[in-house]
Amino acid sequence: MIFGKKDHLVGLDIGSRSIKVAEVTNKKRGRTLERFGMVDIAPGLIEDGIIKDPETVAETLRQLFKTYNVKERNVAISIGGYSVIVKKISVQSMEEDQLQETIHFEAEQYIPFDINDVNLDFQILGENEHNPNQMNVLLVAAKKEMINDYVSLTQMAGLNPCIIDVDAFALQNIFEQSFDTGSDNIALIDIGASKTSLNILKGANSVFMRDVSLGCGQINQKIASIVDCTIEEAELIKFGDRTDKISPEELSEIASSIVADWCTEIRRALDFFYSTYPDDQIKQIVISGGGGNIKEFRQLLAVETSAEVTTINPFENVVIDDNRFDREYLERIAPQASICMGLSTRRVDDK
Repeated sequence: MIFGKKDHLVGLDIGSRSIKVAEVTNKKRGRTLERFGMVDIAPGLIEDGIIKDPETVAETLRQLFKTYNVKERNVAISIGGYSVIVKKISVQSMEEDQLQETIHFEAEQYIPFDINDVNLDFQILGENEHNPNQMNVLLVAAKKEMINDYVSLTQMAGLNPCIIDVDAFALQNIFEQSFDTGSDNIALIDIGASKTSLNILKGANSVFMRDVSLGCGQINQKIASIVDCTIEEAELIKFGDRTDKISPEELSEIASSIVADWCTEIRRALDFFYSTYPDDQIKQIVISGGGGNIKEFRQLLAVETSAEVTTINPFENVVIDDNRFDREYLERIAPQASICMGLSTRRVDDK
C-alpha cells in the first residue's frame, strides 16, 4: 500500500492515547536517530482505531512535527485492530503475478468483511510443508474505510503517507533489527492503551497473528471507577501522583487483577497456536507497548507461559547523539517507541 516516491520516510505511530514520531537515517556510522518525539492525546479522539475527531488529531500531528523540528513530510504509518485481518493461508502453487489476479477469489473465504470493502495484499512464504503442490501465503486485508481515514488524517496535517503498514509487521521489523531471530518460535506482544497485538514468528516468518481488545487503558478505567475521577486523573494516579485518592495497596491490587486478565487472554491465544502447531514450543516472548514497563506483568507472563519474557529496546542498535537526546528518557519509553521505530525503517520501494 504505497502512495509516494521519495525514499526517506519518517515513522509515525498514531495510537489511541499517544502519537510518536521517529526519523532514522543511514549514515557511515550506521542507522542514526535524527528525531524522536511523542505526545499524549485525550481519551476519545481515537477509539478502536477509529478517528473520532480528525481535526483535533491533525492539529496535534502538526504541533508534534513542529515541536521536534521534523522537516520531512513523507511518512510511514500503520493500522491494526479488527479492521485488519492477517492470516496464513494455503493455495495452489502458482507464480506471483498469477496469484495477484486470483487473490480476491482465494481471500473471500477467509475474510469476514465484504471483499469489495477491503484492500488486499499478500506475501508468498514458500512451499506448504504438508502438500508440495501448494504454497503458504500471508494474506493481509484492511478495510478501505480505515485506510482512507488515516490517509485523509495525515494529509490534513500536511503530511504525505507513503506506506501504510500493519502494527504487528512494524514491530517485527524493529525486532529483526534488534535481535537475532534464529530458528526458534518467538512471540512478539505489543500491549497498547486499548489493543494488544500478538505476532508469533518462526525464524523470519510470521505464522500466527491475533489482536485482542485489552490494554493499559483498562487500569486507568478501573482506577477512575473506584476513585470517581476522570481518565486523565486516573493516569496520574497510576503513575504515583495524587496518592491521597487511593492507597498504594489498592493501586497494586488493581494492576494485579488487570495483568492477570492479560495473561489469561494471551495464554488462550497461545493455546490456539499450539492446537495448530502442536510440535512447536514458544521459548521467548518479547514485550512492547506501555505494558512492557509493568514488571509484575512480565513476571506473571513468564510463569503462565513457561517462556523467557523480555522487553524490547528499539534504540539498541541505533547511533544516538548524547548531546541531542536524553538516553535515560529513551530507555524509559523504549517499549512504547517500538512500532514507531519499526515504521522508520521502511523505504518507499519496500514490499
